[in-house]
Amino acid sequence: MTKRVGQTVKLSSIEELLGVPNTEGTVDLDVQTIYPFENHPFKVVDDKKMNDLVESIKERGVLTPVLVRPDDEGTYEMISGHRRLHAAKRAGLRKIPAIIKEMTNDDATIAMVDSNVQREEVLPSEKAFAYKMKLNAIKHQGVKRTSPQVGVKLQAADIVGETSGVSGTQVSRIIRLTELIPKLLDMVDQKRLAVNVGVEISFLNKNYQQWLYEYIHENGMLKLKQVMELRKYRDDDSLTQEQMIDILIKGRATSQTRKKITITEHKLSKFFPANYTQPEIERIIVELLEQWKQEHESEEQNNA
Repeated sequence: MTKRVGQTVKLSSIEELLGVPNTEGTVDLDVQTIYPFENHPFKVVDDKKMNDLVESIKERGVLTPVLVRPDDEGTYEMISGHRRLHAAKRAGLRKIPAIIKEMTNDDATIAMVDSNVQREEVLPSEKAFAYKMKLNAIKHQGVKRTSPQVGVKLQAADIVGETSGVSGTQVSRIIRLTELIPKLLDMVDQKRLAVNVGVEISFLNKNYQQWLYEYIHENGMLKLKQVMELRKYRDDDSLTQEQMIDILIKGRATSQTRKKITITEHKLSKFFPANYTQPEIERIIVELLEQWKQEHESEEQNNA
């Protein structure tokens, strides 16, 4: 039986693979022999950070080896290092330093997620699909663990979040985002839709989600309170689009008790010269309030 290169590299833990690079056991691989991890959830984009990485590699080379696992075809699946590989190709490199390790599908999935999910600026959609992949791998492995702090048996979702310090409840909520239609998930990534609102929407069927997308597209924002009004329709497909819009509009309205506000002449005198007439003062106050309202609505929309 032919011995594969990956069997000669032995590291005791994922931490060693993902932490400070160990040059022992590193080999230079042809970049054309490495292919992306199947269903890799993290986007590799040509943004400013990628351009900086390309320039760095041109000057100093790839300093941190990528992590790959061998297949039976003589090629390698990338576990950790998709951005480095892309940058190396753009920089014109033909080879890249790599650590080759035999791994099961489940171990490879967990290592891939753990090496990427703590990166800066991970999109909600990337984190959602990554957590889902890791959760499925842990369930498939049948891993069981007890919390050393409280001695309680951990659920699979708790184990998923351990690496990044996220609770099992948070992990489950983030994974819910994978149930959104792509257009709504894009809105979450673009911060046009709050994550907690996206999670709530994810429990609704795809038709309802499409109508909500159209509503947001037309109205520019959607509050959690409005979506909460639709909870009763999670398992009910009898709602019409007109009825939904009516519910959303009512949810947006807030009943307020009108308050009588009195501003004394003494208070106004601090802001207006003595020669200003009452109509002039009222006009300026109204204009300033209109400006404040526009700024407040714009800020509210950005935070939605």
